[in-house]
Amino acid sequence: MIRSDLVLRLAAQNPHLYERDCQAVVDAMLGRIADALVAGDRVELRGFGSFTVKEQRARQGRNPRTGVPVEVAAKAALAFKAGKEMRDRVNPEVALR
Repeated sequence: MIRSDLVLRLAAQNPHLYERDCQAVVDAMLGRIADALVAGDRVELRGFGSFTVKEQRARQGRNPRTGVPVEVAAKAALAFKAGKEMRDRVNPEVALR
């Protein structure tokens, strides 16, 4: 699902709202999540999952085409961990055990 699909589904489920209002809600939510992650905070949506920023250290990599060693700079990576309810919805047969 892409952002525009999400907006259309929200608008369909909430006929009292205009599509542009649903767009504003989605943009505001995603913007706040992004702002929190940029600030180094952890974002947890109960029942869905949590987003965190993890630092990856600098390392020595290798150019796959030539095999020449290259330096890979340290960087931040986004990590997502699904919540228990979401894991159970995605894997219903595992939840029954």
